Amino acid sequence: VQLQASGGGLVQAGGSLRLSCAASGRIYSSSVMGWFRQAPGKERDFVAAIRWGRGSTYYADSVKGRFTISRDGASTVSLQMNNLKPEDTAVYYCSRGSDLAYTPAEYKNWGQGTQVTVSS
Repeated sequence: VQLQASGGGLVQAGGSLRLSCAASGRIYSSSVMGWFRQAPGKERDFVAAIRWGRGSTYYADSVKGRFTISRDGASTVSLQMNNLKPEDTAVYYCSRGSDLAYTPAEYKNWGQGTQVTVSS
């Protein structure tokens, strides 16, 4: 499965962006789709995940209440980001794994990343 992320950009603090990740094929119900982010000089951190079959969602504490992960059809996962903060600035990556995990090593497929920059 190849993943293609899009939707990043430059936004002022308090603004919103919606990221999308399109898979080249069907996402099976047993999969977990995740979003991670990586700021310059830092590790890649978990942001959000969704169990594709059940629709259960999971969030990092830092984005809870501001970000929403969702399914858009059979092969696209989205991340709605509201009330963005400068500390949300990072490259955002979508990923696919076979089980819920909060570390990038557990995810098998990755998109190319999309830059999100939040100005103060």
